[in-house]
Amino acid sequence: MADQRRPQRPSSSRSGPPSGGRPTRGGSGSGRPSSGGKASGGRPFGSKPSGGSSSGGGSGGGRPTTGRPSGGKPSGSRSTSGKPERAGSAGSTSGGGRERPARKGAWRKPAEKETTRTASQEVYDGPPLPEDVTGRELDRSVSAQLKGLPEKLAARVARHLAAAGMLVDDDPETAYQHTLAARVRAPRIAVVREAAGEAAYAAGHYAEALAELRAAKRMNGATAYLPIMADCHRALGKPQEALKLAKSPSVVNFPTEAKAEMTIVEAGARRDLGQLDAALRTLELAPLASKSRAPWVVRLRYAYADTLEAAGRDQDALTWFHRTHAVDGEQLTDADVRAEAIERRLG
Repeated sequence: MADQRRPQRPSSSRSGPPSGGRPTRGGSGSGRPSSGGKASGGRPFGSKPSGGSSSGGGSGGGRPTTGRPSGGKPSGSRSTSGKPERAGSAGSTSGGGRERPARKGAWRKPAEKETTRTASQEVYDGPPLPEDVTGRELDRSVSAQLKGLPEKLAARVARHLAAAGMLVDDDPETAYQHTLAARVRAPRIAVVREAAGEAAYAAGHYAEALAELRAAKRMNGATAYLPIMADCHRALGKPQEALKLAKSPSVVNFPTEAKAEMTIVEAGARRDLGQLDAALRTLELAPLASKSRAPWVVRLRYAYADTLEAAGRDQDALTWFHRTHAVDGEQLTDADVRAEAIERRLG
């Protein structure tokens, strides 16, 4: 799956997912993981920072799409000779009334047809590609999976994946559209389906994310997607399905970060079912006392403090919000604000 994405500040809501089952972004008690933690550490659509060559090379076509369908000139355009076309030049009569044949290439599509694009064409074109995105921004392990494609096709897919990787945190919807453009060109490449799944998840399209990650799992057998897949089930109002994935045998062999993410999702699913005591027990089995300051520790502690408060254990929640804030050097959470609110309430 993807490497650890910096989560947004969690919502101050303490009741789990909003209505409809959609989990909030960040490390609140809703339990939504910021990523699934791919074992290799490679981001499906590019782990390298942006800043590729400004030449715009390395693509299949190079320039961004303009939204104009191929073929035909817009109404009122100039002819191929460079001179304006005169009214009536095609099929008009001159002098003696003899009809003059239209010049080759002079016919134009009606303007209303020229600007119409089907939904499938829009998906295929994708959003405009920045000229400085070359596709070389992708991790080598990702680029290697595209080598079975024709060169120009692979270059185009790589550019869409790289653009998605640069946008997924700040503009996840556009990132998702980039991954769809990659997917329609290379639907049998696992890393492309993985990227589409993660971008869909970031954009809040949970059913689509689940479908894409299932497809990727069928292709490569990877289990690192399970935390995000479980959380998609939560978002779709199926916490029991989330719990089934959380109990998958492969979770035992997850790296620490991915295991923590699954724990947070599992506790969130328990909360969805109104099982606060079970949610607390789930979190208490995790390494809450770890001396690491990694984001997964911050998120794990925050989820525990949030669940304690939801269970009415304000004093314990206050302690764990303070412990969360103590290791939250990057200010990933609002633990300090939550602690102050409890202190005011306790007087």
